[in-house]
Amino acid sequence: MAAVLVTVLIVVGTVGGLVSGRWEGEAIALDRWAWGREIAYWLITILVTYELAAGALWDLLRIEYVKVTLAHLGYPQYLLLILGAWRIPGALVLLAPRFPRLKEWAYAGAFFDYSGAAASHFLAGDRIAAWVFPVIFCGLTLASWALRPKSRRMPAQGGRPLRVAAWVIPLLTVAAMLVVALFTLPGGKPSL
Repeated sequence: MAAVLVTVLIVVGTVGGLVSGRWEGEAIALDRWAWGREIAYWLITILVTYELAAGALWDLLRIEYVKVTLAHLGYPQYLLLILGAWRIPGALVLLAPRFPRLKEWAYAGAFFDYSGAAASHFLAGDRIAAWVFPVIFCGLTLASWALRPKSRRMPAQGGRPLRVAAWVIPLLTVAAMLVVALFTLPGGKPSL
């Protein structure tokens, strides 16, 4: 029964997203590629936002499953309230029209959430079944971000195209910062 409800929610959410896309002023071209991209965007986005919303509810209600999982990973229980509280606005922002900068933040937050969960399970020595779903949701989050329509993107920044060489100085600066940080550790060098 739960699987049927989730499936219906995903289908209705995808159709609702397609309709709201029309209301946002995104004119969908009549070619198959544009339709396929729009459907894929809404389907994937509904999956990601449903996981964020369901995860938020589970966290805020502090159900036994998440409490046990957090304890197994070595995290404090109050982290459930922090994560749960931020997942709800993240899901809302991804579905709401406009607010492209907040959408960027929400996508980043969802990616950090899922990649952090995957890394936590992996580093705790859990089997692949425990960390593969967060990895899948990392991929879905990136796919939703990449497929989002123009009305949900940040406006293009004017100016010249960025050359690869422009990254050299920031990369070298951060590398130098890491070297200096290594030599200025409290208590001397770490024992690796």
